[in-house]
Amino acid sequence: MSSEKGNVSRTRPQRYQNARAFKNDKYDTSARRKKINAKLHDGVCQHCKDILEWRVKFSKYKLLSKPKKCVKCLQKTVKDPYHIICRPCAAKLEVCAKCGKEEEIVIPIDKGQEGTENVTTKNVPERSELEDELDFDTNFSSTDSGEDSDMLEEQFKSMNFESTEI
Repeated sequence: MSSEKGNVSRTRPQRYQNARAFKNDKYDTSARRKKINAKLHDGVCQHCKDILEWRVKFSKYKLLSKPKKCVKCLQKTVKDPYHIICRPCAAKLEVCAKCGKEEEIVIPIDKGQEGTENVTTKNVPERSELEDELDFDTNFSSTDSGEDSDMLEEQFKSMNFESTEI
């Protein structure tokens, strides 16, 4: 038997093997499944990121119905499933938001929020509140020419900022 003590090597190959890989969105084409598949796992270490991606891949990832309590600040601010530390505390302490260890963070939280904004729907014609708050005249250093500052200001205004809730 494979459970015998000391039997560490297998003499035969795997008996049953799938012909095709599992597709988590084959029958479930809901908006919730699309949101879960598009989720960017930021603020976690590589090990926790792999765990979360496995859960998404095999339809084991479940969203939270209400926020959980952060173990650092003791506020109900944890909105990501399977996380124990809220985003501000994890960013401030530079720890993994899922396991709480001081491992190397694969995707930092502030960069991850930019990535989720780019993944969301882009068919919103009205200006968001974030863009209205950031719409201001900027003063560049004296080394920049006037043409460069005008070009940068036009590029900044043409950016499409969208606020999302995941």
